[in-house]
Amino acid sequence: MKKIHWSFVFLAVVSLLLAGCTPTVPTVPASQEPVTLTVMTHDSFAASEDLIAAFEQENNARVVFLPSGDSGSALNRAILSKESPQADVFYGVDNTFLTRALESEIFEPYESPILADIPVEFQLDATNQALPVDYGDVCINYDRAYFEEKGLPLPTDLSDLVKPEYKGLLVVENPATSSPGLAFLMATISRFTEETWLDFWNDLRANSVVVANDWETAYYTNFSGSSGKGPQPMVVSYGSSPVAEYVFADPPVDEPPTASLVSAGMCYRQIEFVGILKGTRQLSLAQKFVDFMLSPQFQEDMPLQMFVFPVNPKAQLPEAYQKFAQIPDEPAVLDSAWIAENRERWIDEWTRTVIR
Repeated sequence: MKKIHWSFVFLAVVSLLLAGCTPTVPTVPASQEPVTLTVMTHDSFAASEDLIAAFEQENNARVVFLPSGDSGSALNRAILSKESPQADVFYGVDNTFLTRALESEIFEPYESPILADIPVEFQLDATNQALPVDYGDVCINYDRAYFEEKGLPLPTDLSDLVKPEYKGLLVVENPATSSPGLAFLMATISRFTEETWLDFWNDLRANSVVVANDWETAYYTNFSGSSGKGPQPMVVSYGSSPVAEYVFADPPVDEPPTASLVSAGMCYRQIEFVGILKGTRQLSLAQKFVDFMLSPQFQEDMPLQMFVFPVNPKAQLPEAYQKFAQIPDEPAVLDSAWIAENRERWIDEWTRTVIR
């Protein structure tokens, strides 16, 4: 019988015990899946793909945009679904519908640090539920060649539009069916007050104003300065439309064929806002996206994507804007609460006066 070497047995037992006490090496976790952030917008929203991709890369996110009609329709969708939100962020409510959005309590307050850079004139919501992103002006655009060839002086006040020399020369949009049409209606109420704005529209109707149901028809069919070469040399459009005419001209042109009438009170300013929807499960990411929309990088992308102006003065305007953009010094603006209280009545009264 062989002798047992107890020293070896002892070492073996100790080795086994030590092995049992050795800590387990942690498993390296797999790459975290991107977090989805859904942004509800109006149909006119656009942004450069590489800009959105950079945000996604930096924040390990996947941004999904949910186009939901025009500004009013998109807001209705957000309000109707507020008990079970379909998105985390909402972009596109403007000052015409701002009070309705705030009274519906769909937004989560967020005081972005970038608000310190934004002029107070754009910060219409003191609770920071709706943060300003961009602005634009609804103005009368005119066909430069028509007025030059006819030797016709340009209108310098809305009241000029009822003069005989401008009879039948203006096409506007129906405010019941068109955002710029509604904005122009607001401009006339601001200029002529509650007491006399309907008198102005009566006179404008007598001066053969043309009414189109939507901006596309008014601009591309009726307006002589656009591709449609229609019969009216003046149209209610956007202050940035002449820039778009220059950018998209084919063949290229040295200057736009159109311009805007920007005398005091002739344009109506629209400001668009972004807000974080209550109920979001991605609050931190939503806040980062709001900061992103207010950042100079995003703000500099907007002008040639949506033809709006940035609210952040640190953003540089594209060269085409620097050359041809016309920004009115004294645009018309109405209090958003007053608009909310009277908007439907104004539209009804306009309809009875003009479409009768």
